[in-house]
Order: sequence, then structure tokens, then C-alpha cells
Amino acid sequence: MRILLLYASAGGGHKRAAQAMEAYFREHLPGAEVRVEDALRHVGRAVNALCCDGYKFSAKHAPQIFGTLYRSTNRDTKFAALLPWVNGMLARKLLPLIEEFRPDVILDTYHFAGQMVSRLKEKGLVSAPLVNVVTDYGPHMAWLAPQVDAYVVAEDGLRDAFIRMGAPKEKIHTFGIPIFEAFYQEEDRASLLRGMNLSPELPTVLIMAGSFGVKNILRVYCDISTLGTAFQVIVITGKNKTLYEAFQKELPNSSKPTHLVEFTTEVQKYMHASDLLITKPGGLTVSEALASGLPMAVFDAIPGQEEDNAQFLQAHGMGVRLKSGASCAFMVRSLLQDPRRLADMRAACKAFDKSDCCQNILSLLQELTNGKREST
Repeated sequence: MRILLLYASAGGGHKRAAQAMEAYFREHLPGAEVRVEDALRHVGRAVNALCCDGYKFSAKHAPQIFGTLYRSTNRDTKFAALLPWVNGMLARKLLPLIEEFRPDVILDTYHFAGQMVSRLKEKGLVSAPLVNVVTDYGPHMAWLAPQVDAYVVAEDGLRDAFIRMGAPKEKIHTFGIPIFEAFYQEEDRASLLRGMNLSPELPTVLIMAGSFGVKNILRVYCDISTLGTAFQVIVITGKNKTLYEAFQKELPNSSKPTHLVEFTTEVQKYMHASDLLITKPGGLTVSEALASGLPMAVFDAIPGQEEDNAQFLQAHGMGVRLKSGASCAFMVRSLLQDPRRLADMRAACKAFDKSDCCQNILSLLQELTNGKREST
């Protein structure tokens, strides 16, 4: 079976979901050819910059404007109808990739790529089944396209929302959001903490938010560091060198034992070692924390999909919302001083078990391709 996975670099979650499926398929589907491609890079540099760099800039510097655009394209309006039309005009840019690889099935983790492939299928230029893998916990019309053969969504409420938007019920599968299997594999917390020169006896707060600025996450860290409650902190700054250096300067002034991590491919290790995650509510980060049984306190949710993700966490008792300043510190303190509430939140995370997500997606692909297992 030839499997083409399409993503875009509008945030890291779309790529991580595609890579998680790639890793699973390579391990569990002998003889398969799996290819992961950034769809917008094939469409063109200008489109890629507009969609990806434009998203990152607006999310960081003008989140309210981004939220307005997000909501205006999620209603049945002329403006919303413009996006599929534009993506349809760009669709042929993907055709050389598809013709060269000749996939038996196409999956996308970015809605515009799905719209483009759908248009190619409408024109009879592509015949492979198309699967849209939705990477957030809120619905958006951009995921819907006439030639999509199946939708993979995170949970039942999202399935119902897409049905109300017009998606055929029989095409929607509530398998979850694909993540790497390592997040489901429990590790010994005490050993992990000792390996970081931290105490297994203290509550551990993990802070992650490296890609959207320095001031807010530093402010959160400084706010909670003033608490009299005994706890320790792990901070992951990712590829944000400026943020890493800012924390290096701040840590000598902190009263809390802190383990600072730059970029890492072992996020699951730090999640399994922690009792509470403070983060921005991106769809993949949320899914990885849920798989790790890690309660969340989320801040700076971008209006749009991150707001939807935060609301999902609150509604299901898996997370809380943070505000800056004293209220942020108060909420973190109240959670750390209430082990029963944290335990209930952890249980809710674990109950949301999507550990068979990639397995179910693979079974769906075999069904859509009549059980093909070998590359042709």
C-alpha cells in the first residue's frame, strides 16, 4: 500500500500528527510505502508564507484578528465559500506529487490540503481515497469537502458538530487525534525525576509554550514561583532560543527547583514525570497530555481552535483556564493543594483513552483500499 500523508507548517501539530501515523504505519504495515509531505510547499512559496507565516504572526501579534477570521470562515457566508474556491484553483499544484508517488490512499492533517485533493478528485484527476484527520477539538467548515471519503475526529461531540455542518454520519470516525505511541506507555515517575536531579517527593509542574513569545510564559513562571507551596518545575522552551536564554537568566532568582530543557524529542518523558501541565492548548499538545494522564492549566488560548480545545478540557474536567497575575498563581496553588481534584482530573484524562487511534486508522485505510498490504 502506498500512503501519502499531507500536512502544513501552520503550527507544529499538523506535522506531528502526520509523523505519528507514519511511524505507526511503518511498524505495523510491512511492505507499505509511506510518504510525508508539506502540501503547501508544493503549492508555492507565497501560499505557504501566507498560510503558515501569516498564521504564526497573527496568532502571536493579533490573536483577536485571527479569531475574527476563524469565526467568519466557519459560517455559511460568501467569505467562507471563497476558501474552497481559492484552494480549488491551487489544487493542480499538488498533482505532480500525487502522480509521481501514485498513492493508494491520501490522508491530510491540514484542511486546505484536503480541499485541494477533493477538487482533484472532483475533476477525475485523482482516484485514491481521501481521509481528513482533524487535529483539534472544535469543528470548522474548512475540514468539509465533497470528495472526502472519511473523517477522523477526536470525540463524539465533534462528530455531532460536523454532522450538523453537513458531513455524512457514516463517514465520520471518532478515533482520536494520532500521536506517538510513547505517550501511552507509562514510565516510572520517581526514576524520571531523579534523572533530572529533581525530587520524587515534590509535586512537579511542567511548563511548555516555546513558539509564541517570551513575556507571557516568563510571567506565568514568575507568578507561580512566588507561591509558598512546595513544588518543582520543568520548563521546555523548544526551539525558542530567546526564551531559553531568558529562563537561564531568571532561574537563579527563583525559589523553585527548576529543570530547564531546550528542544527535546522526549516530551513524553517530561509529561510522565509531572503532575500538572501549564501550556497553550494546541490540539496535539492536548492529545499528548491526555494520553499521558496529565491534567492541564492552559493560558493564552488563541481565539479559534485553541479556544475550542480549552473549552473541551474544561467541559470534561481535564483542565482549567489560567489568567495572568495573581489569579494564575492562585489557581495553580489551589490545584497543587488539592490532591483529590488533581487525581480526578488525571482520571478524566486517562478515561479519554484513544490509544487505538492509529490502529483504527490503519484498519480504515485497509477497508478503503480493499485490504491492500503490499506496495504496487
